[in-house]
Formats: sequence, C-alpha cells, structure tokens
Amino acid sequence: MKQVLRGVLGLFAVLFVSYGVRWLAFPGGIAPDFGLELGDGLGLSSLLGDLGAFFLTLGLCMGAALFTSQRLWFYPPAMLLLFAALGRTLAWLLHGAAFAIPMIAVELLVGSLLLLGARTLAKQD
Repeated sequence: MKQVLRGVLGLFAVLFVSYGVRWLAFPGGIAPDFGLELGDGLGLSSLLGDLGAFFLTLGLCMGAALFTSQRLWFYPPAMLLLFAALGRTLAWLLHGAAFAIPMIAVELLVGSLLLLGARTLAKQD
C-alpha cells in the first residue's frame, strides 16, 4: 500500500512540475485548461510568475518529500492544495465565481494523500 501511495504522489509531483514549466514556457497552451485568458503587461507577468511558482513549488516539495521521506516536506504542498481548495470555495461563496468541483476535488484528494503520506511514508521522528 505504501508503494502505491508513493507512486500516486510521484505521478502528481511530475504532473505539477510539468504544469509549472508549461506556465513559464507555453502559457497559451495551459491557460485555457484553467479557464484563464492571457492578458498582457503586469497581469501576464503575475499570472505566469505566480502560477509557475505555485506549481513548481508544489511538485518539487512533493518530490523532496518522497525522496527524503522527511515529514516536514509533506506539509507545504498539502497546505498549498488545501488552501487553494478553500480559496476556490470562498470565491464561489463570496464572489460569485463558478464552483470548480473538479479542481477542488483534485486539490482535496492530493492534499489528503499528502497528509496520509506524512503519517505513513515519512521516517519516524
């Protein structure tokens, strides 16, 4: 079971790093997947910089967690995903945004798997 969890988290880590690279190198190809249109100027810089950083940090921290088996590395990506799900939910509740069920479901699933990984895959303290 531990190997399955490690493998699933590893696949998500690779996926998230690839998203980060795509945001930085080919933003026109990934923006529509997130319901976004590329602007210009400062907005384009913010979109690419922030989303590229989000996904690269997410994937690389997951990789560090799996490679080192240190509990500490499981928490930052779990927090990023769970706060993203919270932010999407608040955007829907408070600001009339679309309720992004598929994205929230992935964020909750992978965030929960990371917390499970911190309990089961990390070296004992």
